[in-house]
This record gives sequence, structure tokens and C-alpha cells, in this order.
Amino acid sequence: MENSTKTENTIDLRRLWMLLRAHIWAIIAWVVGLGAVGFILAAFVVEPEYTSTAQILVNQKRGETDANQAFNAQQADVQVINTYKDIVTSPVILKDASKWIKNPTEVVKPAKKAKYKTLADGTKKLVSPAEAAVVRRAGRGYNVSVREMQQSISVATQQQSQVFTISAKSNDPAKARAIANAVAQAFKRNIKSIMNVNNVTIVSPASLGAKTFPKTSLFTLAGIILGLIIGMALVILRDSFNTTVRDDDYLTKELGLTNLGHVSHFRLSNDFNVNKKDNNSGKKKRV
Repeated sequence: MENSTKTENTIDLRRLWMLLRAHIWAIIAWVVGLGAVGFILAAFVVEPEYTSTAQILVNQKRGETDANQAFNAQQADVQVINTYKDIVTSPVILKDASKWIKNPTEVVKPAKKAKYKTLADGTKKLVSPAEAAVVRRAGRGYNVSVREMQQSISVATQQQSQVFTISAKSNDPAKARAIANAVAQAFKRNIKSIMNVNNVTIVSPASLGAKTFPKTSLFTLAGIILGLIIGMALVILRDSFNTTVRDDDYLTKELGLTNLGHVSHFRLSNDFNVNKKDNNSGKKKRV
């Protein structure tokens, strides 16, 4: 019984292999076709998504201490990183970032107060006049609401590190960069008053966003795999619904019929003819 089962399995697997090999070009057509569809969808149809990141370092400026105290202070800063992560996505920071991104400016030269010199008679003499701050636009402005900014922003931290990353996603690479930089700048301006932090450094400003979705290679690979599955499934299903009798075993074993013999199939050539004798004339007629 066991040998019979193994034989049937071997025959089925062999038949499956022969079936797939007989329809290999149809399967290849499905693979190439759906692979091309996946590539076209990723490259031209699906709306792309870009991600830009900025890195921020937050620590406390302290005086000279011994090594143990410095280490303990560093560990304390590391423990607060998760708090900074929550603050970045808070409405206070995002409202400021949303306001700044509409008109992004940066200070080129800070403002200076006028300096006076007090003379011996008590009068003041102007030494240097006051100077207004020099600012310039930091890039193109975008109208981004707080809710939209909250949906596009994500914050990532690394274990035992004082650096955390602010990532922004958008369908425009320049807009993703602007959002990430706006949130980073807003955090730097407000964290000092929120947690009395005196040293915030933007280690790496956000650069032009990189495409993160869709991945053309993944979409193409998914199309190829799907095409292979569909092609093989159609071939197998078509063969399963084919009711043609292929061998004698089906008639004798499955239907219980008796095999009386075989009728050979032959094909007549075009040159074949039959000579028929005419009884009246005794001549042969060619048919």
C-alpha cells in the first residue's frame, strides 16, 4: 500500500512537471507582464513619498567635574531623551514650526544695542550705534497645518545616545526637508524655556528628501512572484477541468469498463488512391 502511494505521488509530481514545462511560455508571459505592471505602478502611478531627517543633540553645559560626575550627568541626559521625543511632537513645538515654515527666516547677523560712554560731567556719548538684525529667507515657504505636521513627523532615538532623529514625510522632497528643519528649529527655540536646557545643537540639518515609497524593485519583484503564481495556477486549473480521457487506466479503474483492445490511428497521404473494378467492362476505375 505504501509503495502504491509513493508511486502515485511520483506520477503526479512528474505529470505536474511535464504540465508546467509544456506551458512554460504562458507562465513566462504572466511573469513578465505582471512584473512590468508592478514597475509601471511604482514608477508612474503610485504617488511617491519622500523622507528627510534632521539630527539633534541635547545636553547640559556643566563646569569641570571628575569622570564619575561627568558620566552620571551623561547618563541623566540619555534618560531624558524619551522626554524630548514627546516634546518634539507636542502642540507647542508643532504650532511654532507651522508658523515658522510659512515664512522661514534665519538670522545672518544678530542685532546689536547701542553703546554709550559716560563722560566726567555725567553725560553719555554714543560710542557705537545700534544695529538691526540681518535676516534672510531660509527657503521656500509652505502652508502646513499642525495636524498635517503631526502626521508627517516621527522621532527616533538610539539606545545609550544623546542624539535623536526627526524625520518628516511628504510627497515633495523639498517640503519634507522644510518640515524636518522647521520642527528642529522650533524645538531648539522652545526647549530652553520648557526644560531649562542650555545646550541644543542641530548636528545634521535635514537635506533634500529621499524617496522611500514606493520601492520600484519591491513592486517589480511582487509582480513577478504574483505572475508566477497566477500563471501556474491557471495551467493547473485548466488541466483539472479538462475532462479528456488520457489513458486506459481511467476507463478500467475509475469507470470499471473492460478494455476490448486498441484502434490504431493512421492518416492517409494525399497520394493514396483506391482502384475499383468495373464488372461490366472489366476495366479498373480510379477513385
